[in-house]
Amino acid sequence: MNKNFKTKNWTEIKSNDSWAIFKIMGEFVKGYEKLNQIGPCVSIFGSARTQPDNVYYKLTVEIAKNITDNGFGIITGGGPGIMEAANKGAQENEGTSVGINITLPFEQESNKYIDYDKNINFDYFFVRKVMLVKYSQCFVVMPGGFGTLDELFEAMTLIQTLKIDRFPIILVGTKYWSGLIDWITNTLITEGMISPEDIDLFHIVDDADKVIEILNNFYSDYDISPNF
Repeated sequence: MNKNFKTKNWTEIKSNDSWAIFKIMGEFVKGYEKLNQIGPCVSIFGSARTQPDNVYYKLTVEIAKNITDNGFGIITGGGPGIMEAANKGAQENEGTSVGINITLPFEQESNKYIDYDKNINFDYFFVRKVMLVKYSQCFVVMPGGFGTLDELFEAMTLIQTLKIDRFPIILVGTKYWSGLIDWITNTLITEGMISPEDIDLFHIVDDADKVIEILNNFYSDYDISPNF
């Protein structure tokens, strides 16, 4: 049982929930005011636990540099690991480097490669995820854990249900993602849980050049602008 039920009565809990609305509203306002000035960006996701000597850390730095070379900024969750690598690549290439951080009891503190005026902290995961989707023109998904999967499947669900316009979702690392793709193909599609065409909601690549090719091909017919 949640310990709150042992120390608080139900009326007090409901009252606290009501007041939380104002904090949630404040986080949305702060996020909108900061992010609606950044220009077109690509969000890069991945594990906070990935170390700098890892092949995917190094590949993320390269991908971020290539993306900024093509006129996009970089948005990450603001923490260590893959997020740090993406912000590092952006900042070293003098591109826009945004960190949308979340307050957690472990694993999460702002990395040093975020532009000083583009480091934003949130308490609520759902507000943070709205910002990541709303202000990104593409998702690049590096190997990661539950948080990475959460962000990946939320984006695909929003596109699948036509709640947002389609944009590129690029998984990097065929070896890492192959088990998930096999399950989607052999279980979800076979059991009729998703449509066969839903497998086309994302791409799988292994190198930085392919990421840029997909991104540029998708937007070749667009006058790119922030997607709000």
